[in-house]
Amino acid sequence: MKWLPKLNLPMVVASGLLLAVSAAAPATASEKASPASAPRVFVLDARVLAANRARAAAGDKDLAAAVDDLRKQADKALKAGPFSVMDKKDVPPSGDKHDYTSLAPYFWPDPAKPDGKPYIRKDGEVQPGRHEQGDVDAMGRMSSAVESLARAWYFTGDERCAEHAAMLLRKWFLDEKTRMNPNLNYAQAIPGRNDGRGAGIIDAVGLINLVDAVGLLAGSKAWTAADQKGLEAWFEKFVVWLQESKNGRDEARAGNNHGTWYDAQLAAYALFAGKADVAKKVLAESHRRIDKQILPDGRQPAELARTKSWDYSSMNLRGWFTAATLGERAGVDLWKYQSADGRSIRKALDYLLPFAKDPAQWKTRQIVKLRPDKITPLLSLAAAKYGEPKYAEETGRIAGDEKSEKREMLLGLRP
Repeated sequence: MKWLPKLNLPMVVASGLLLAVSAAAPATASEKASPASAPRVFVLDARVLAANRARAAAGDKDLAAAVDDLRKQADKALKAGPFSVMDKKDVPPSGDKHDYTSLAPYFWPDPAKPDGKPYIRKDGEVQPGRHEQGDVDAMGRMSSAVESLARAWYFTGDERCAEHAAMLLRKWFLDEKTRMNPNLNYAQAIPGRNDGRGAGIIDAVGLINLVDAVGLLAGSKAWTAADQKGLEAWFEKFVVWLQESKNGRDEARAGNNHGTWYDAQLAAYALFAGKADVAKKVLAESHRRIDKQILPDGRQPAELARTKSWDYSSMNLRGWFTAATLGERAGVDLWKYQSADGRSIRKALDYLLPFAKDPAQWKTRQIVKLRPDKITPLLSLAAAKYGEPKYAEETGRIAGDEKSEKREMLLGLRP
């Protein structure tokens, strides 16, 4: 899976967001699956994972290509890292390199100013310094490697994969000398304007998939009970920071995709840390965002106003599908929510579908090529959640990545 911030967010998970087709009960922090049982995951489908693992172990030919794909990804990931926030050259304003830092992606030096400050906004155009400074790329590579390794271990039992994943996790989150502090105080800074902002919280959205990957490591020799407890404690502190910090409160008020992904992040990390009550509360209140973000005809005005309107519209909807999936674990049904005047996440999908079939009809500004396949994972999931075969049928008509489709089937990302 590609790392979201590195791909400027509208590129959100081109290979398919980790969406589940299940209605599992909420898991507690003390639950830790054995290798033969369903893993403790929140966005992936635990039951499909367990069933497919058994099928793969029995030599099911239909899954062989997907397992082989996981092995190839893991071979690359075994060479990745280690990564640490301590490796960056710049020092945060706090003076503590354990604090995560990054630059805002769409802010550039002002050519009219000798020092370029304050930076000016160019929506949709990533400033090269974004990837030359701070921790955003390192966190992305770490997270992607852990995902690949954990999946490969789960389906192949190759302990090398679990060992390397565990090392990467300890280095980034647990080891006192190298770990990241559980905050994003200095994420997406804008030189000359601020040292960090609430919008920077979206830098961490890939960690939603990482906590699911950790669930796949349960039962390996490399990932210990102490490791699990330590990581849950880290995310418990991060959940508190998300709720109580100025940046967290600012992002919670965001009226666009940032607010959606804030809710999804808070819910996922709260579930991982055993704070199901926090997850339930934030998701139970998410319908207010639907009322504000989605019009009765399914348009998402805040995302349509961007220079990558298709990318942002599909990315925000992926956030909603993630939140709805997490809602199943927390006892909140966002799939069927509809306002009195018809606003819903299903309506937003129905609005995008015709344009996925005929991209030339998308007339709103889109400065990069429109990729219809950004919504295919959502269509597959919608077919199951709404009992509507037409969504699955349309998935087959929209061009996608065959390898990604096989991988999604293996991981429980497709019905």
